[in-house]
Amino acid sequence: MRIGMPISYSGGFDRTTSVIAEYESAGLDTVYVAEAYSFDAVSHLGYLAAKTTTVEIASGILNIYSRTPTLLAMTAAGLDFLSGGRFTLGIGASGPQVVEGFHGVPYTAPLATTREVVEVCRTVWRREKVDHHGRHVDVPLTVERGGSGLGRPLKLINQPVRPRIPMLLAAIGPKNVALAAELFEAWQPAFFLPEGSATAFGAALAEGTARRDPDLGPLEISVDTQLLISEDAAEQAAALDQVRAKLALYVGGMGARGKNFYNDLAVRYGYAEEAATVQDLYLDGRKDAAAAALPEDFVRGVALVGPPGHVAERVAAFREAGVTTLNATPLAAEHADRLHSIELLKSLA
Repeated sequence: MRIGMPISYSGGFDRTTSVIAEYESAGLDTVYVAEAYSFDAVSHLGYLAAKTTTVEIASGILNIYSRTPTLLAMTAAGLDFLSGGRFTLGIGASGPQVVEGFHGVPYTAPLATTREVVEVCRTVWRREKVDHHGRHVDVPLTVERGGSGLGRPLKLINQPVRPRIPMLLAAIGPKNVALAAELFEAWQPAFFLPEGSATAFGAALAEGTARRDPDLGPLEISVDTQLLISEDAAEQAAALDQVRAKLALYVGGMGARGKNFYNDLAVRYGYAEEAATVQDLYLDGRKDAAAAALPEDFVRGVALVGPPGHVAERVAAFREAGVTTLNATPLAAEHADRLHSIELLKSLA
């Protein structure tokens, strides 16, 4: 398996990027740059491309609504050029809280919109004229949809480094997971539980794979996890508290009742009663109680926290479930220990 690491969108570009070369030397394969309602990820990715030599870089993720499909394609082509062919375009639907709340555009038809975005991006990278008139994407803009009638089909001026830049879809809903298996080079689920993955995702992956173009190759699966390799019980407990806090935020507070994709995922894993309790507590402002209410096997199952032997077993479980990249956030307090954790994880993977 490959080793990835997400970079927080809350830190400064120079501070976070300055240590990436050390992680490169430790065996890091890919750096993922998130984007919420923060500094944009593209600036950071460009900075990373200039400051690194071998590590792959990926957006993790850019939402499909706030940039036009052709701008997503142009951006990916530019970053792939700057990095010498090391870029992966990670996209996703995000959610209405960010898309409508921060960008002010409607959060509609994520599945169909994603499908059209993929088609337009690959048209751009092949340097074909973009002439796409779908239900959600209209390029050139037609008069019927508010255009002046002056738009003409255009193609990308520059020659991309690659005619098909790898694309990754962040998805956990069954329909979007099936779409990832059908159309994308890679899929990134949140809070991946190896023991529950077949129940939660198996049918959707099989459905999408049945429609997959063989030229895309096997689907890569990149999962987010949190990492601490230590024999110290106190360090393990502190790390697991961080895992619980993040899980509680997403399962309990990332969305409203009846519209929380992460809560739905916990239900599909078999934690329906617990997911409802966590959400009730979190939305009532009892965040610590919500974190404490999370099932212990769920918390430990999605993370890589413990002594080397335990982490080795969990790595094997992820591998057995089809994972190809462990996108790990090191939780150790000191940089040297975080770096060592990545080195150890690389040796286990």
